[in-house]
Amino acid sequence: MTSEVSAAVGQPHPRHGLAPLLASAVRLSIVAALAGVEKAEFAYVRDLVEITDSALSKQVSRLEEAGWVTVEKGQVGRRPRTWLCLTEEGLAVYRRHVAALTAIAGPLR
Repeated sequence: MTSEVSAAVGQPHPRHGLAPLLASAVRLSIVAALAGVEKAEFAYVRDLVEITDSALSKQVSRLEEAGWVTVEKGQVGRRPRTWLCLTEEGLAVYRRHVAALTAIAGPLR
C-alpha cells in the first residue's frame, strides 16, 4: 500500500461529504454563482447558468426548501426584480461539497 492509501484506511470516503441536492449540475452551478456574491439578480443567474426562467425558478425552489437560498422580491424604479442569496447554511454545504469533490479527484498532474 502507498502511504496515501494507508493514511486513508479507517477514514470515511470523501464521497460522504457530497450533498445529494448538488448532484444536479444546474443546482451546483446556481449555488456556485451565488457563493461569491452577497446576492444576485435572478436574470443574471439565469443568463450565467444558461437556463430558462422556469428552470431556474424550479431549481431555486428546491434550494430554498432546503434552506440554502433565499429569494427577495422588490422593485427597481417601476420594474419588479428578484434577487437570490445563498444562506450561511447553503455556503457551508457548498464548501463541504467542493472539498469532497477535491478530495475525491485528488491532485491533478
